[in-house]
Amino acid sequence: MNVALGPVSAVIFGLLVLFLGGSVWIGIALFIVGMGSFFIFSDVSFGSILANVVWNNTSGSAMMALPFFIWMGEILFRSKISENLFRGLSPWMDAIPGRLIHVNVLACTFFAAVSGSSAATTATVGKITVPELTKRGYGHNLAIGSLAGAGTLGFMIPPSMPMLVYGIIGDVSIGKLFIAGFIPGFLLASMFSVYILTCGLIRPELAPRGEDHYTWKDRLVALPAIAPVVILILFVLGSIYMGWTTPTEAGALGVVGAFFFAMITKSLTWEVFKVSLVGAIRTSCMIMLIVMGAAYLSNVIGYLGLTRALTDAVAQMGLSPYMLIAILTVLYLILGCLVDGFSMIVMTAPIVLPLIEAAKFDTVWFGIYLVLMIELAQITPPVGFNLFVISGLNNDDLTTIARASFPFFCIMLLATALLTLFPEIALYLPARMIAK
Repeated sequence: MNVALGPVSAVIFGLLVLFLGGSVWIGIALFIVGMGSFFIFSDVSFGSILANVVWNNTSGSAMMALPFFIWMGEILFRSKISENLFRGLSPWMDAIPGRLIHVNVLACTFFAAVSGSSAATTATVGKITVPELTKRGYGHNLAIGSLAGAGTLGFMIPPSMPMLVYGIIGDVSIGKLFIAGFIPGFLLASMFSVYILTCGLIRPELAPRGEDHYTWKDRLVALPAIAPVVILILFVLGSIYMGWTTPTEAGALGVVGAFFFAMITKSLTWEVFKVSLVGAIRTSCMIMLIVMGAAYLSNVIGYLGLTRALTDAVAQMGLSPYMLIAILTVLYLILGCLVDGFSMIVMTAPIVLPLIEAAKFDTVWFGIYLVLMIELAQITPPVGFNLFVISGLNNDDLTTIARASFPFFCIMLLATALLTLFPEIALYLPARMIAK
């Protein structure tokens, strides 16, 4: 069934803005928009494909992996493992320009690799580092800006909730997406650290030397505090890369490993177990509802012929592949000012993916590009979620935090350009995965 591109696009986009902007739950809003589009533009019952779509998109193995990775992150968030990570990293960072501000980047990098959530990464690391950096007289703007930027690594370094959602909606391999995020994630972390190091060299007063002077013995003694997170990263993601486990099995192993390390650090209490389980269930259900609504809306869009019409219209414009990416980048930067990352995926992926495939871009590469765009949205006012998290930690206003995070916003734009010019940054590891 084909209908006019303009009216359908305008109505669907208008309904999305209306309901998402009106604080309706994302999943419910997507269902309403899908049903409304069927009702307005078709004589087909809006419930005719509902059951099949919901079942087909929630019964696969990818969706089974979701609660495991979320629960693993919740356990680490509630236990002493995150606190130990700061203590273990501090002695290693004290001797280089920028000093303990580098802990923001490294701690976020490590925690991102076992959490999967940008908000959890920012909140966990920020609770520990911001008070310490303030107490030691570090530059406040550099401290909170680096936290805002590095906190977004929770979306890039696997396991990643946006990657799971994109993989399910776009029918892209979750394992390949996870592995593809490694090099871009560590590249981005390295770029953040280089910027902090440069600031420390130009303005040493931003990161003054503290009273503590660490020896090599202190640094070696601190290593066991870092070990649990490093072991979990190697254990969980290494098993996927080597083809020993599926993402679902790796997630289950991650939960067992998180419980084990929480137990040996004597922070596994009944309260930690209960709160982490409830938190994992709540987050999993929220994402599940979003995925079901997005899948339903995607099917409606396909049935109405919108995807084909848009693909044909863009093809007739004769855009080069890089011009297409430039236009999409501007679109996503605008959307990032208005909606959250999950909304960006579900609103655009069903429509944009055919254009990406027609331009001969790899869908795994596009998943990493899309995650970078979501990371930018996390520190873009007025709805950048990391800005709200940091504001809740130290009561800074959003304008101050956004201004402090602007250099890291620019660094992420530079990383996006590098990823586009050199797609092997994302595709090198997936091409060498050992298939199970």
